[in-house]
Amino acid sequence: MDSLQPTAESNTSVEGKTSSEGKNKSATAAGQILTKEEKDSGTNEAASVSQETKGHLALNDFSSIYSRDLLPAESGEWATKSFLHELVDVLFAYICKSFRRGSKVLDFHHAHQLKDGLEGFTLELPDQPENLEQLLGDCRDTLKYGVKTGHPRFFNQLSTGLDIIGLAGEWLTSTANTNMFTYEVSPVFILMEEVLLRKMMSMIGWSEEEGDGIFCPGGSMSNMNSVLLARYHFFPEVKKNGMAALPKLAMLTSSHSHYSIQKSAAILGIGTGNVLLVKCDERGKMIPAELESSIITAKAMGLVPFYVNATAGTTVYGAFDPLNDIADICERHGLWMHVDAAWGGGMLMSKRHCAKLNGIDRASSVTWNPHKMMGVPLQCSAILVRRKGIMQECNQLRAAYLFQPDKHYDVSYDTGDKTLQCGRHVDVFKFWLMWKAKGSEGFESQINRCLDNAEYLYDKLEGRADFQLVFKSKPEHSNVCFWYLPHSVRNLPAGPERNNKLHVVAPKIKGKMMEAGQTMIGYQPLGDKVNFFRCVFSNPATQREDVDFLLDEIARLGSDL
Repeated sequence: MDSLQPTAESNTSVEGKTSSEGKNKSATAAGQILTKEEKDSGTNEAASVSQETKGHLALNDFSSIYSRDLLPAESGEWATKSFLHELVDVLFAYICKSFRRGSKVLDFHHAHQLKDGLEGFTLELPDQPENLEQLLGDCRDTLKYGVKTGHPRFFNQLSTGLDIIGLAGEWLTSTANTNMFTYEVSPVFILMEEVLLRKMMSMIGWSEEEGDGIFCPGGSMSNMNSVLLARYHFFPEVKKNGMAALPKLAMLTSSHSHYSIQKSAAILGIGTGNVLLVKCDERGKMIPAELESSIITAKAMGLVPFYVNATAGTTVYGAFDPLNDIADICERHGLWMHVDAAWGGGMLMSKRHCAKLNGIDRASSVTWNPHKMMGVPLQCSAILVRRKGIMQECNQLRAAYLFQPDKHYDVSYDTGDKTLQCGRHVDVFKFWLMWKAKGSEGFESQINRCLDNAEYLYDKLEGRADFQLVFKSKPEHSNVCFWYLPHSVRNLPAGPERNNKLHVVAPKIKGKMMEAGQTMIGYQPLGDKVNFFRCVFSNPATQREDVDFLLDEIARLGSDL
């Protein structure tokens, strides 16, 4: 990435240039390039632009140019091209800074500071239009005060990194600005989605004759779709008659599962009180015997269990539930088995690690988020279901203004009637383009490197007296959980006093860390364990030197606690 370092001039255009400074002429050369194009092209479009406009744009002075001067305005091509060139320069400088380890992950300000306005940057909305110079300044400042999630030292979320091909795909998607509900308005994207979903289903292990799916706005929505489909599978009358026509249902999920399972129960009228949390072992895996016992207990209480959620890559520990054992239990009791592989699904791309998902082919449905371990730009999440046709049966309402059966093409490609949504963003193209760019082997290598980083961090922690691992076994996924032990805690015996002091360490270090802005990592408590750090790796730009920096920075910030 060093070859992509921005010049000092372009560097300033992102972090040093505020809105007020942005009213001066921009520091890039895009305007001069465009002036040469004008001279060389001899096109009618260039000739039709006023001399005043060309004079401003030759110097990249947008102070008297407004959005009304851009396309579709008559003769707006020149101003549009100049503006977009300048915007690309702003974005490119930001991208370069995101990969520079010497740059900050964030320039932190409290909410009241941003709301009050900083150095000419204001969130307030005007009555009169502002010129493009101001808008470019606003773009710079929005990036300046945000978080660089593509930075190699951003460990805060499961979705990190900045893939340039994926970014290009998102730009094209926004340019096309179409909707994914019918083939007539989105023919190429609809076919891409079919190809990608079929590829993902084949990697799960389903045959060509089975399987269906759709891209959803995030893993929580994919998980909710799984509950919706499971309920319809067993009780199709719910679509017309509602929950009043059904017995009292129960769902089962592990105590380490994602909160979206309980949220789905709340939204769909099942109720969070009817979600039974199954005990896990110390590593965070669901205990099969406890699942069996919970099913029997639910039935004895007069409930009707219908759905079991197994997790492939838990949010905090990165644990993989024993899928084959859970599938045996679900088959024995006639239950729908969903696998939430939002975080762990990418492991299917790795020959080295895919065995951790053995048994996923037996699932009734699967959530898989390529925007996590595979690094696809947000958002990109799929719900995959083994029973073909159930999505259409469950969700279709045949809105006549969209889904006419007498169209002149194959209307089975009008996928909008099998989703919860009407309007649906094109999430597929960036993923498709990345797969073309990397190949399956490229994704495999990327995932393996992330897990190698996790193992490196684990080994480093084992060798340091000022850190303690939350559990001793090597990480299954790229999650590594640990405590930092300042001197005031290190020699205390286990007990309430030690726990109370240790509980405040991670939040205090995280506060200092955000103020310093050099790296970011998350923390949380879990069960009887007080606040600990959770480091996750999904950014292919992260290297071992970044892991070393993280530990040294935590120790530096926490040394006096």
